[in-house]
Amino acid sequence: MKFTTWLSDFIRPLIADAGPLAGVLGLAVLAYVAARWWLVAGVRRLVRRSQTEWDDALVDANVFVRLAHIAPALVIYQGIDTIDGLPAELILVVQRVALAVMIVVVAASINALLTAINDVYSRNPEYRHRPIKGYLQLIKLAVFGIAAVTVLSTLLDRSPWIFLSGIGAMMAVVLLIFKDTILSLVASVQIASNDLVRVGDWIEMPQLGADGDVIDIALHTVKIQNWDKTITSVPTYRFINEGFKNWRGMSRSGGRRIKRAVNIDVSSVRFLTREEIDGFARWELLKDYICAKRTELTEHNEKTKKPEEIRAELRQLTNVGTLRAYIESYLRAHPRIHSSGYTLMVRQLPSGAEGLPLELYCFSNDQMWVNYEGIQGDIFDHILAILPEFDLRAFQRPTGRDLIESTRGLAVES
Repeated sequence: MKFTTWLSDFIRPLIADAGPLAGVLGLAVLAYVAARWWLVAGVRRLVRRSQTEWDDALVDANVFVRLAHIAPALVIYQGIDTIDGLPAELILVVQRVALAVMIVVVAASINALLTAINDVYSRNPEYRHRPIKGYLQLIKLAVFGIAAVTVLSTLLDRSPWIFLSGIGAMMAVVLLIFKDTILSLVASVQIASNDLVRVGDWIEMPQLGADGDVIDIALHTVKIQNWDKTITSVPTYRFINEGFKNWRGMSRSGGRRIKRAVNIDVSSVRFLTREEIDGFARWELLKDYICAKRTELTEHNEKTKKPEEIRAELRQLTNVGTLRAYIESYLRAHPRIHSSGYTLMVRQLPSGAEGLPLELYCFSNDQMWVNYEGIQGDIFDHILAILPEFDLRAFQRPTGRDLIESTRGLAVES
């Protein structure tokens, strides 16, 4: 019975003042139309005519469109108080709701403004590799947090300090809930201050399956586009807690390392004959090496006065040593390999069950992946093809064809 009486007392003034209420609502609609389709459209036309970029970013982020929603809320807030006969409680509730709407609109507009700031900042090539998106996201969280507290205090007609004191009492819970955000904030500061990661860097994190280019750095995550075009989202704090490889130094150095070995069959290593040495002396890439080695070995052997009949006691040229000299000269003359300013060598690694590794260590002057692999492939194609000229063989494990040919040989001998 009491509820029916209260409902009757609440509805009766609304019916009596339906005309003024409709007028206020109509003015609110007109205010929104004027702000949204007249003022905002006029601002857009002015912006398109200007030469600056920041105002275009504001339009693209819909800052003015969001601000247009304040107009109807403001009309209702002011207009509802001019209607006589409405209960004071109803007027107060409507004004609180309208004020809460305006607070939310302002918070959303600030959010769009921060998005526009990030867009303008990212367009500058000088700052593109030092993103501020993570910091702006933190500001957005603070803005929405303040807006939420203000809206609650407005609707409940309580001081915002009451809610803030309650949050202080629940700080342990808040820290637990926002643990990742706090860790990400600290990580973002360290990443930015130490310049650890930039947009466009090639990052390799095998433990997370990430190997590709950084395409976005935010407060909570760093997005990496892998070479297979998949996207890996890595929590920002993982870049501080775990190790990762950044290939930026290679990209900026102007060279990309080639470090690969070809295995030589040890049984094919031997001394060179005089005829072979004379033949190699006519090679453009070996004539200086042969000339220098001839002089060095002749002087050494004459000083030691070893008999020439005992070749084991003489210093002599070997086919594998001459091959090393040839490959080094070949690399220095190669137009796609850095011949100065970068380490360039051909070295022997310890021999083992896989033969004698002859390792190339040099840097290509083209860092593009496809071009780099092409350069590396051409070099090793040439090396494998030139081995027979030195009477050397590349080592490989026996295949089925090798076993069949050896079996046929035994059958023929028997």
